[in-house]
Amino acid sequence: MPFLFDSFENWKKYATDSKLTLPQVVMEYERSQRGRTDDEIIKGLEKAWTVMKEAVHTGLTEEMKSRSGMVNNGAKKVYNYSLPVLSKEFQNLISRALAAKEVNSCMGRVVAAPTAGASGIMPGVLYTMQEIHKVDDRKIIDAMLLAAGVALIMEQKASIAGAVGGCQAETGTAAAMGAASIVYCLGGNTDQVFNAVAITVQCMLGLVCDPVAGLVEVPCIVRNASAAAIAFSSAQIGLADVSSVIPVDEVIEAMGEVGASMETRYKETALGGLAATKTGQAIAKKVLIHDIEVLPDEEAS
Repeated sequence: MPFLFDSFENWKKYATDSKLTLPQVVMEYERSQRGRTDDEIIKGLEKAWTVMKEAVHTGLTEEMKSRSGMVNNGAKKVYNYSLPVLSKEFQNLISRALAAKEVNSCMGRVVAAPTAGASGIMPGVLYTMQEIHKVDDRKIIDAMLLAAGVALIMEQKASIAGAVGGCQAETGTAAAMGAASIVYCLGGNTDQVFNAVAITVQCMLGLVCDPVAGLVEVPCIVRNASAAAIAFSSAQIGLADVSSVIPVDEVIEAMGEVGASMETRYKETALGGLAATKTGQAIAKKVLIHDIEVLPDEEAS
């Protein structure tokens, strides 16, 4: 029977006892639970990786304006800005995460990794890491398998849905997946990978889900960018063998506890936080009126 991703501690033990890598354990799970062959699994991930890269490219080259008006080519503005605040690589990372998420908000094709609301993080992280460190596509695929294992455990121990656990559940999980991917691709061991996951979640613990007008645009898009940055900082810390102090399983359990105790208005209901501000309410009213006005024309067409 394959490992069922109940904890990080048991994932490490199962991999060690079975003499498998962390991604190979996920492959075994996919074969058993989904009835797929290795070739089918790899081809599916290759397709997902292609879609991620296309989303980055689309967001940085095509017109990105959402119906609400809250998305207006922000990724391109960041990408083309003349003064990097840290480095061009950092600027590229931020703009790519923004780009892929803007594509989602403008009804384009993305990979929900693990959710559409967090769909800019993994593309931004993997694209930039591959560019900087010349990681080959096969290693990227293994990193995506690893990231899937991280998400499986986080889903069981906490949640990956903003409506259940707040934004920490969506962007927090995606950032943890990204941090794990970076450490793995750069040769980190299991403890370093799991430390990076724990540190990432510690940084994002308690983040509420408060989408303005109920749309996954503000503040969701900029949170994808900041989460991508956190993934890299956590990976750097994890690779240096800096301990998370609190073991990764306990960190994820804390994330679940925080999500469970979070008030409903902070769980994707657009009733609290930024959505409840004066400007947020004005935007919601404007979006609602706009939708009512355009509905008859759409039905007629």
